Amino acid sequence: MRKALIPVVAAVLVTAATPAVAAASPPPKWGPCPAEAAGLGLECGTLDVPLDYRDPGGKTIEIAISRLASAKPEKRRGVLMTNTGGPGGEGLAYPATLKKLNIPQEVLDSYDVIGMDPRGVHNSTPVTCGLTLEEHPTNIPRYARNSADVTSEAQRVAAVAAKCGSSATAPLLPHITTANTARDLDRVREALGEKKVNYFGISYGTYLGSVYTSLFPERSDRFLIDSATGPGGWDASFSRLFGRGVEDRFPDFAKFAAARPEYGLGRTPAQVTAKYFELAGRLDRTPSPDGYNGQVFRHVTFADLYYDKSLPKLAETWRALDTGKPVPQPASTGRPSADSVYPPDNYIASQLHVICNDSDWPEDVGTYRRNVAIDRFRHPLFGAAAADITPCAFWPSEPVEPPVKITDRGPSNVLIVQNLRDPATPLAGARKLREAFGDRARMVTVDQGGHLAYLFKDNKCANDLATDFLVTGARPRPDLACGVPAS
Repeated sequence: MRKALIPVVAAVLVTAATPAVAAASPPPKWGPCPAEAAGLGLECGTLDVPLDYRDPGGKTIEIAISRLASAKPEKRRGVLMTNTGGPGGEGLAYPATLKKLNIPQEVLDSYDVIGMDPRGVHNSTPVTCGLTLEEHPTNIPRYARNSADVTSEAQRVAAVAAKCGSSATAPLLPHITTANTARDLDRVREALGEKKVNYFGISYGTYLGSVYTSLFPERSDRFLIDSATGPGGWDASFSRLFGRGVEDRFPDFAKFAAARPEYGLGRTPAQVTAKYFELAGRLDRTPSPDGYNGQVFRHVTFADLYYDKSLPKLAETWRALDTGKPVPQPASTGRPSADSVYPPDNYIASQLHVICNDSDWPEDVGTYRRNVAIDRFRHPLFGAAAADITPCAFWPSEPVEPPVKITDRGPSNVLIVQNLRDPATPLAGARKLREAFGDRARMVTVDQGGHLAYLFKDNKCANDLATDFLVTGARPRPDLACGVPAS
């Protein structure tokens, strides 16, 4: 059993798991937004919420929220809560981002769109593990070439978990969870004076929305979830799905590269696939001068499969590695600069807190060795990364409550939108979520590749169905498949 590293945490863990009733939150005082959300037509405020909902009169933390108010009060039907995924993703500027993504005006007229930095994140009370970029550079498990790689990785990630357990914000550690974030959303609802909330969440945000509408079904109105993690969130089973997701998505890139002989990666998808294994093996043996080894190459490929706009850059990276030319500069890590006002490891730290706290991960290193061996065979492109060990195996506290079970109990008010070939949240997970919701949900599958469906592709079928649901509440019956958009 994992042991909490801080006495105050250990004391908390023996408390009953059922949250008590907390005092009502006063309405937020709207005002100017922090720098990253300033000048975007938003107003921002904060709420104090219980750190531990089982102790509503105890320590509080701060939650930062934003509002993009409807310009047509006569058409406004309520609030639309949002989440940008991650977990650990900042959300304060997201209502304005949706406007930039050309979310239809009728949606903006229908709602006050609410953004939030979830607990532990950025402008809300932030958490840290005190990690440098070198200590934990990626939120995706590392590729294990063999059993020895799993063993050495176990030593590295155990040190990461230990730093989280001894960090300056360690007393907050057990309480940064999806269930508590859902309870925070309900406190926002209450503070805004709304009887019900509507919701739009992407990626991990689909799990947050699923948990909210399971905890508070009577307070849930229209819930749109795009690119679903599945009913268990980011647990050990979901992590292994990355291997399945790359197998689903990679043929799109192979077809793209094969159709462009100037990249020199192969004239058929099969040849491009063979080039992947050739480059990975070569870089395993002899890293490139740019710092690319086989592990980095596989992870960069995984990341650039997210969006079609990244495919040309990915092909250029492959060509450079194949020919010994300089590699294009990688995308930003998303971490803030050293002079930021919040911990520079906040994204990784808050993500680890949620993922490791939400479910009880296997702790035996042998389990990961076996899973890596299985998934290297089952999903040869990326399975040996997806199944590898993470800091959650050594997390310094046990979950404070069981995962929220997603069931069919509640109103039929959920619409799932899902690409068929998503590397990050594969179709297999969305199907499991659809099954768990039963008649509460409908699902629209979209014949396209990449992460995120609504607003990210010019698929009129999927975009119109999602917009119509938000504006009118109408959903397809039964589930519906949208084809490839017209070229």
